[in-house]
Amino acid sequence: FEELAYEIYSLYISREEIPEQDLKDLIHKSYSTFRAKDITPSVTLDEQKNLHLLELFHGPTFAFKDVALQFLGNLFEYFLVRRNKGKEPQDPSREHLTVVGATSGDTGSAAIYGLRGKKDVSVFIMHPKGKVSPIQEAQMTTVLDANVHNLAVEGTFDDCQDIVKALFADPDMNSTHRLAAVNSINWARILAQITYYFYAYFSLVRKTGQSNPTFRFIVPTGNFGDIMAGYFATRMGLPADKLIIATNENDILHRFWKTGFYEKMPVHGKEAEGGLVEDGVKAAESGVKETLTPAMDILVSSNFERLLWFLAYRTSSVEETNRRRMEAGEKVKTWLDALKKDGGFGVNKEILAAAKENFDSERVSDKQTIQTIKDIYGASVPSATQTNGHPTPAPATTGTQHNGHYILDPHSAIGITASLRSITACTESAQKTGGDPAIHHISLATAHPAKFSHAVELALKDVEGFTFEKVLPEQFVGLEEKDKRCLDAPASWERVKGIVRELVEKEVQAKMA
Repeated sequence: FEELAYEIYSLYISREEIPEQDLKDLIHKSYSTFRAKDITPSVTLDEQKNLHLLELFHGPTFAFKDVALQFLGNLFEYFLVRRNKGKEPQDPSREHLTVVGATSGDTGSAAIYGLRGKKDVSVFIMHPKGKVSPIQEAQMTTVLDANVHNLAVEGTFDDCQDIVKALFADPDMNSTHRLAAVNSINWARILAQITYYFYAYFSLVRKTGQSNPTFRFIVPTGNFGDIMAGYFATRMGLPADKLIIATNENDILHRFWKTGFYEKMPVHGKEAEGGLVEDGVKAAESGVKETLTPAMDILVSSNFERLLWFLAYRTSSVEETNRRRMEAGEKVKTWLDALKKDGGFGVNKEILAAAKENFDSERVSDKQTIQTIKDIYGASVPSATQTNGHPTPAPATTGTQHNGHYILDPHSAIGITASLRSITACTESAQKTGGDPAIHHISLATAHPAKFSHAVELALKDVEGFTFEKVLPEQFVGLEEKDKRCLDAPASWERVKGIVRELVEKEVQAKMA
């Protein structure tokens, strides 16, 4: 995995920027924190159906975001150390990075674990007070490193996001502090995620012995960052048959692929209610339908505009490259302006047809999610080999299997539900056309089931002998009883600005002492 990551990163990072050995060291440092030897191993769930699961949760916070944020944290530190070389702590020209982020759960803990203890970096993560799951809150607030600051905001996730945006837009704040972001708008996050698409493909080639197996990736999708990495992988030569977007009931992406219209459909009151408070459903932005998969509860997808640009560029009739790029950018701006003003926009049939070349989509309800967790647990996991062709070892992370049965988290269950639908559709199509029915489906497992244990228990409550305590990862045992550090903050960007300035100053002064 590390060798492959180096080859991919080297295509985008020049050796003048980061020398070869330095980049290799950064990659090794980033992935030495993972519990699985293969970093992102693939497991076969059904050999007859060619159904595989790409496990992305073996990092420090048990979520796929660790793959990118472990690397991003080390990247931040690398450049700061280089720029500050020879500068004493008292030197006014010494650079200090202030990372500010908002989270409804997973991004915050992954960012904190990626940045904890880094030199000349302060990290401030805001979450809506009392609205993230206990596990997610504990993962964040039990990190006691001096450079980590958790702020529990008296408000909603929207309030946290608005504070971050206001801080980045404030000229006064930017004149005194070097601010940085950790969300998936940061290209380095997308780059790091490209690796596991290629790694899963090469593992499949080894397992099947075929030089060019037909395969699809299925991605539980909210903000579109994870599947955007898959799209970039296909543009780099990954021969995927399709990328399948799997959404929950917040289905703006699914509706776009079916109709060509990208429209907000906010819901409120009784219509919005759902999901489980214990798994952090109340942390979602306002207007979404609350579901059992809170990490995917979104109104709009922040990375989707990246794909829109490529679609506009590909379908343009303009021949001159720079003009074509500018035209694509102008189209995307027009669409996004309409989204803000009118709540949505539509695209022409050429754009929609281009979108369907690489992608398909499925929408999965909470009821279907629960049923899939039951169904997959009810089947036995094949014991012969992993998708990478090696003998199946004991799970690198405990809590995913119980008595030979696989336990899905609800987000991963959405991917598996979409996979099973695609498998059925491919089989029926092959029967009609005489095509190849043996299409492999690789579904991304984005989180460990313990992170959303209440949804899992809801699905498996009638299974005799099953309790989550029996399969809880050792890293989670007693986590909520550990010492915590967290500051309460009002939903005011000016007040948060004051808190950030005060705590950064204290950190800097402590280093000078």
